[in-house]
Amino acid sequence: MNIIEVINNGGTILYPTDTIWGIGGDATNPLVIDKIYRIKERDPHKSLLILVDSYQMLQNYVENIPMPIWDLLEKSLVPTTIIYDHPKNLPQTLLARDGSIAIRVVKRGFAKDLIKATQKPLIATSANLSGQKSPTNFDEIDATILQRVDYVVNLHRKSTPAKPSRIIKWHAENGVEIIRD
Repeated sequence: MNIIEVINNGGTILYPTDTIWGIGGDATNPLVIDKIYRIKERDPHKSLLILVDSYQMLQNYVENIPMPIWDLLEKSLVPTTIIYDHPKNLPQTLLARDGSIAIRVVKRGFAKDLIKATQKPLIATSANLSGQKSPTNFDEIDATILQRVDYVVNLHRKSTPAKPSRIIKWHAENGVEIIRD
């Protein structure tokens, strides 16, 4: 089975995102979300982030995107994940306790091509067991993760260490809050 079939059939993948290696799958499939929580041994009350391939796709999953966020996304030179209130068209199990969702628009690379090919937003959570350090390259990924996912991408395994994205939360009353820089 190829990676597109794995994703379309509710499988989980280990893949290079636009930042670090991630565990992913179809973000619109509740069964995939549950599998990923089990793979990571993660508390299901901790939300996951998703990747989309365009601003158009972003609008399918967020009710209202404030103009300052559009400006920030356009000007950002580093991968930036935004936490949005009022998501739509996503399973409840994907959302944070407060109903928000973290989404990053991928601008280039393998993850963008994969999203474009599947036409689905992809979950992108770090390729580690809950509580462990996020791996900065393929060699740091725990063997347990490798065994638990349905498909491991054979690409960019010797890449230089990467770092997670910047995370920003938008507050209507206070503006931008930097969660991780």
